[in-house]
Amino acid sequence: MPVVRDLRVLLRLRDFRRLLSVRLLSQGADGVYQVALAAYVVFSPEKQTSAAAIASAMAVLLLPYSLVGPFAGVLLDRWRRRQVFVYGNLLRALLAAVTAVLMVGHVPDWLFYVSALCVTAVNRFVLAGLSAALPRVVDTERLVLANSLSPTAGTLAATAGGGLAFAVRLVASGSDAAVVLLGAFLYLCASLASLRMAPALLGPDREPARPRLRSALADTARELLAAVRHLAAPRRREAVWALTAMTVMRFCYGALLVLLLMLCRYSLATTPEGGLRLLGLVLAVSGAGFFAAAVVTPSAAGRLGPGRWIMVCSGTAAVLEPALGLPFATGPLLAAAFVLGLVTQGAKIATDTIVQESVEDGFRGRIFSVYDVLFNVAFVGAAGVAALMLPSDGRSVVLVVLVALLYGGVAAVMARCEGRRDGDGRDVSRETSRPS
Repeated sequence: MPVVRDLRVLLRLRDFRRLLSVRLLSQGADGVYQVALAAYVVFSPEKQTSAAAIASAMAVLLLPYSLVGPFAGVLLDRWRRRQVFVYGNLLRALLAAVTAVLMVGHVPDWLFYVSALCVTAVNRFVLAGLSAALPRVVDTERLVLANSLSPTAGTLAATAGGGLAFAVRLVASGSDAAVVLLGAFLYLCASLASLRMAPALLGPDREPARPRLRSALADTARELLAAVRHLAAPRRREAVWALTAMTVMRFCYGALLVLLLMLCRYSLATTPEGGLRLLGLVLAVSGAGFFAAAVVTPSAAGRLGPGRWIMVCSGTAAVLEPALGLPFATGPLLAAAFVLGLVTQGAKIATDTIVQESVEDGFRGRIFSVYDVLFNVAFVGAAGVAALMLPSDGRSVVLVVLVALLYGGVAAVMARCEGRRDGDGRDVSRETSRPS
C-alpha cells in the first residue's frame, strides 16, 4: 500500500523518530493523568457529579490557558524547542507526583485543582512546541503524511495511556494516586527521550533570547500582534478559515464529551465503576477512529485538498452524529465515537497542515499557541452550554440536534470558502498568463 510505504520512509528519518518518541511518551502520560483526574472528579462513588460540576472543572483546568497560551507562543519562538521538551516534561513529572500526594491526603478540592492546573499548564508549551517543530524534521513533500502520523499517533498514545491507567487502577484497587504516579513516570521518560536530540535541531533559527520576565511581558502584545498580522495576510486566508472551522468542531466535541460523561455516569451503567469501564471502551473505539483518520487523510486530503477534506469531515459528522446519538444507547454510542474520532482527527490533520504550510517558521510557535487557546475556549464554552442544557441523566435531544447543525454550518461555510478560493486562483492564473 502507498501509505504503508510512505510511513516506512518517514520512520527511517532518525530525527522524526526521536521527536515522535517524545510525543508518544508525553501524550501517553497525558492519557494516564486525564483518566486519573476523570475517575477522581467524575466517577468517585462518594461524589454526585453534575454537568455543571464537570463544566466547572473544565473551566478551572482550561480557561487559564487563554492567558498562558499567548505567552507560551512568544517564549517558544525564543527558546530552544528541544529544551522546552526536556524541562517541561521534567516539571510535569514533579507536579504530577505532588498531585498524587494531594489525592492521598484528601485535601480541599481547590488545592487539588491548582495542582492539576499546573501540570496541564506546562502541556500548552509542550504540545505547541511539538507541532511547531515538526517541519524541522521532515521535508515539505511529506508534511501532510507527518501530520497524519505524528499527532494521530500522539492521540493513540493518549488513548493507550488511558487504557493502561484503567489496568493499573484495577490492580491498585481503584487507587487514583497510583495512576497519577504512573503518569509522572512517563513524563520523566519523555524528558529523558528529549535529550537524544541536538539542542538546536528543532529551532527556531534565530539565537534563542533569554529576556527578563518584565521584558518578555512587554514584548508579548507586540509580537502577538505581528503574528496575527502575519496570519491575516490574504495569502493565508485558508489558514484562518481552517482555524475557525476547527474551533467550531472543537466546541461540538466538547459538548458531546460532557454528554458522554453524564450518560456513562448515570444512564448507561448501574454503578460508577461500570460507567468508568464504559467510558474506557468508548475512548478506545474513538482511538480506532483516530487511527483510521491517519490512514485515510493523506490520500483524501491529497486528492481533495485539505480545505475540502475538512468540509467532508464536518458534513459527515452533521449527518451521522444525530442518527447515532439520538437513540442514547450503548451500541450506537460506540459507533458515534468511532465516527467522531475519525472526522475530528481528520479535520485536525488537515488544519495543522494548512497552518504549517501557510505560516513562516519564526511565527509557528505563536500561531499554534493561539490555536490551543481557541481550542480551550471553545471546549470550556461547550461544557458551559452543555451544563445548561443537559438533564441529570445526560439525555438531551436538543443538544444533539444543535451539535449536528453546527457541523452542518461548518461544512457549508468551508464549501463556500473553497469555492471562493478556487475562483481567486483562477483569477490569479489568468493574470499571470497575460503577456507583459
